[in-house]
Amino acid sequence: MLRWLHRAIRAQFRDTYVLLLESRVSLLFFLAVWLGSAALLILYYPEPGSPLGPSWGEALWMAFTLIFFGPDGEYPENGVVRFLYYVVPIAGLLIIVDGLLRFGTAFFDKQVRGQKWQVAVASTYDQHIIICGLGKVGYRTALELLKFGREVVGIESNDDGRFLTALRDRGIPVLIGDASRPEFLERAGVRRADAIIPATDNELANLDIALHAREMNPKIKVVLRMFDPDLAERVEKGFGIHTAFSASALAAPVFATAAMRFQVKHSFYVGSTLLNLAEFTIEPGAAIEGWSVQQLQREVDASVVTHQRNGSTDIHPELEQELCAGDIVLLLAPIETLGRMGTLSTSRSKPG
Repeated sequence: MLRWLHRAIRAQFRDTYVLLLESRVSLLFFLAVWLGSAALLILYYPEPGSPLGPSWGEALWMAFTLIFFGPDGEYPENGVVRFLYYVVPIAGLLIIVDGLLRFGTAFFDKQVRGQKWQVAVASTYDQHIIICGLGKVGYRTALELLKFGREVVGIESNDDGRFLTALRDRGIPVLIGDASRPEFLERAGVRRADAIIPATDNELANLDIALHAREMNPKIKVVLRMFDPDLAERVEKGFGIHTAFSASALAAPVFATAAMRFQVKHSFYVGSTLLNLAEFTIEPGAAIEGWSVQQLQREVDASVVTHQRNGSTDIHPELEQELCAGDIVLLLAPIETLGRMGTLSTSRSKPG
């Protein structure tokens, strides 16, 4: 709660500073009219019976009331002061219409300013993760990062994106614009960010974003979404980007292993080796019935990730744990091992 309050205060100060910069012409005009009118009143509006004009405090008050409330008192005899009585109230009206009302409205209504408030919030983030492209991949990635307790700033080119409202409701500042343009990366705080994930549907745009981000912050972690596996490999080697994932390379192993009737939950490459997380149910009379977890790992050359029995899952099964009919084991292994495990876990594999 204190962290959120601190961030809200910082964002408010930053937003106010931006508002002041945007309204600087009106504010300078107001100061010029106010101070100039006060100086003229000191020179040309002497008090009755005295050759001296009003003091600075009195002159500033007179000029202020003249600007906002109109002339007060008797009609002056001095021509300069008469001129002020006509011109200054008109100038004050222009100031109110052009400057102060706009400033006040924008200050209290963040919806009017939309994106500028999002930028103000993003400016308070540090060591955060920037996601460029908030489609399905970007949206789900953002949700996973929130589960890990990480702070996220999003950049999306489509103001009508289907996930933008949901992300903003979760407190994620979302900037609308082209993430391949350095000014948008700057607004998202790329120089302070810990990582960036270019996840648009255009791999060349993703590469452009990654290179701009690396140029602006050489230490930033880059997780690049790509579709061509050969290009992804060249990018990883040639540009020094930490990780370059090919979407097709990630999906293809899952499709291939699923077609082989294994209960594959996930597949991924480690270097050139395809590893699979696959689930097996031990049938009565299977060859591995009665084996220990250690024996299974040694004989099959696989890692037992979880062991499930009667609805209870053990994510760190003991090596001495005996395997029984009906148990479910989750293995991490290459595709060849899955074939052998499929044979050993069925009742037909045990000699009669």
